[in-house]
Amino acid sequence: MRVLEIGCGPGAAARLALATMGSGYVLGIDRSAKAIAQARAGSLEQTRQASPEFRQLAAEEFALSPGDDLFDLAFAMRVGALDGRHPEAGERVLGRVTAALTPAGRLFIDGGDPARELPLHLE
Repeated sequence: MRVLEIGCGPGAAARLALATMGSGYVLGIDRSAKAIAQARAGSLEQTRQASPEFRQLAAEEFALSPGDDLFDLAFAMRVGALDGRHPEAGERVLGRVTAALTPAGRLFIDGGDPARELPLHLE
């Protein structure tokens, strides 16, 4: 399974997702250089096993790198572009995330119990 965390902050959820899955790939992205540094530092213990990857970039700028596989699942907690605080940015993020997900891919955000799924129009 391939999982994308949008707005990963210090990486706790990305590490938990990978630990829960047991195997797979987790990519955490965040616009903050400080958050990415914290995420990488907090993941040093996992380097012997699978470790999440972290990249500094804004969700509005996210795109798969050449040769990257699509993601099966994406999630975002407290990301303004996806919780309605910044609707125009939200449209850009949804387009970017949708393009990075498999046809059966799913996106979850905060606002539900435990999270709510945003409908994506994948074809």
